[in-house]
Amino acid sequence: MLPAVVLLSGCGLDTTSGESTTAAQSQGANEPTVEIAGAAMKGVIQQGLVTAHRLISDKDGIYVPQRQAAKPVLTADDGSYTWQLRGKADGWALVELQANDNTRMICDVVPKCDQKDAEPVAFGQPMALDRDFILRGAGDLRMETVNLTPLTHLAVTLAERSVNGLSPEDLSGSYQTVEGWFGLSAGSLRLTPPDLTRLDGADDVSADALHVAITNAAFLALVNNNPKWGTISDVLNNIASQVGETGQISLTGDDTNVALTDLIAAAAIQASELQATVDSSIFSERLKEVEDRNVQRFETLAGVYGDSDTNNDTTADTTNENNDTTENATGTDGDSTGDTVVDSDTDSGTGTETGNETSEPPVTEPTPEATIPADAALLSWTAPLTRENGDSLAMGEIAGFEVVYGTSAETLDQSLAIGDASVDELLVDELTQGTWYFAIRTLDTDGNRSRLSEVVHKQI
Repeated sequence: MLPAVVLLSGCGLDTTSGESTTAAQSQGANEPTVEIAGAAMKGVIQQGLVTAHRLISDKDGIYVPQRQAAKPVLTADDGSYTWQLRGKADGWALVELQANDNTRMICDVVPKCDQKDAEPVAFGQPMALDRDFILRGAGDLRMETVNLTPLTHLAVTLAERSVNGLSPEDLSGSYQTVEGWFGLSAGSLRLTPPDLTRLDGADDVSADALHVAITNAAFLALVNNNPKWGTISDVLNNIASQVGETGQISLTGDDTNVALTDLIAAAAIQASELQATVDSSIFSERLKEVEDRNVQRFETLAGVYGDSDTNNDTTADTTNENNDTTENATGTDGDSTGDTVVDSDTDSGTGTETGNETSEPPVTEPTPEATIPADAALLSWTAPLTRENGDSLAMGEIAGFEVVYGTSAETLDQSLAIGDASVDELLVDELTQGTWYFAIRTLDTDGNRSRLSEVVHKQI
């Protein structure tokens, strides 16, 4: 957490005042301002100290927070905050929350939240946070909404590794990277997570927003019955340290570090436990969907990487110059594998992609229509022969494939893992009526994941 400590040391936080303010100090009467709003959610964080800073580039093009002598605002009982930042509504801002003795967090773990040297706190009840607890997030001022969660905190920490500092491009890429780590739909970190303790009284909440909230809850769930972690700060600081030092989260963990699979497994359990706390059948169904997403994500990571070298069992994303997402592991020179996919029973034709290659690979002959159930799509593909940087790729270096699909080309929120490089066909069945979209990526034995292939579709 060294980057976070250094960053916060110059914030000028006034933690002695109990008063809340919603405007930056020393504003000129005619100076334009932009209002930033959002929520601090890990469950709901009340009376947290929030500061906002515009991100500006220096003469070398490195983005850093513009410091201002301003009192922090306090988050409300629902975790929300507002901040008025001097200047026009352009560029990006960094928002930071720090806890003090008055800060409280609502326990969002079923059935309770364990605390070091204190009695457990029941689900839905407030609990104290230590002064080490920090959350950060960043956003485009034109959007005017910046939420603060453990996941946004990791995204900011990852972006800090860039040579350009906290540039808009690196922050956007880091947000996408963190979404990819946890199997979240694109753009999910911009959603305001709901209060998991008050779902029955909430307005309509999407499965994506629930997925984010439950993933955040998993950080605190790891403290329960685990003597290694005394507080949520211990867990968050450990993961942020991993990200800050390596740009990755350990996939399987060790005696020292939190594992990505541990978090995803905890999220699946929480989604299951929460189903018993809600009266709404709609929320129950969406929680079941989130549970299934986490189970699938866990099986994908554990199944595909389970037999690979544990020294390389880490995963991280970087963004290439075309803004396509590529996931890399330590010691790979930034390479990732290319892949192809076709839906052999679709009128849309063949969709293919081989990383940075331009030639079209051979495609498996379509299976006759009569052999495919009405509620299914048969996918086939050709394994790539090269990596995205042009290096050759042997079959023995391919661990398997991951097929992702959904009812929107932008939201491929379901996935199936294939842990056999020789497999080149998959039947996806039990599809509901409508148009379904599919893509595939290749996974190698070092833990690298390619970009997604071109998206193909089928009407059911």
